[in-house]
Amino acid sequence: MAIVKYNPFGELRAMQEQMNRLLDLAWNREAGEELKEGIWQPPVDIYEDENSVVIKAELPGVDQNDIQVKIEDSTLTLRGERKLDQTVKKENFHRVERYYGSFQRSFSLPHTVDQEKVKASCEKGILTITLPKKEETRPKQITVEVK
Repeated sequence: MAIVKYNPFGELRAMQEQMNRLLDLAWNREAGEELKEGIWQPPVDIYEDENSVVIKAELPGVDQNDIQVKIEDSTLTLRGERKLDQTVKKENFHRVERYYGSFQRSFSLPHTVDQEKVKASCEKGILTITLPKKEETRPKQITVEVK
C-alpha cells in the first residue's frame, strides 16, 4: 500500500467549484422560472484571417429584431432573447431541451480592429459579425529585389 500525503486544499477546491456552479444557476434564474429559461448563451466560433476577425453565433429561433450588437470601450456585446412559442401550452409539452429567455455574450476586441467598419448579418439562424482590421495592422508583402 502506497502512502499518500493528505492535501486538505483538494477537497476545499472541489467544494468551491460545486458552490460556484450552484450560485451561477441561482443568479441566472428568477423566482418561479424553469431551469431551461434565462440561463443560455449561444455558442460562437471566432476566427481570424489577414483582413478581419469573424464571430459566428448560433441563434436559431431568435427574431432578428430581438438581437442587439453593440461596441463600447473595445468590448463587443451580443444581446438578445429567444422567446417560447406561447401558442402551445406548457402542460402540452412532452420535452423541452432548448433554452429560452434572454442572453448576453461579451468579447474584448483587439486593438487591431477598426470599430467604425464592423458589419453584422444573420442568415439561417447564424449571426455573422465581421470585424475588419485597421489598414496599418494588416500584414504587408515586401518584394525582394534581385541584383
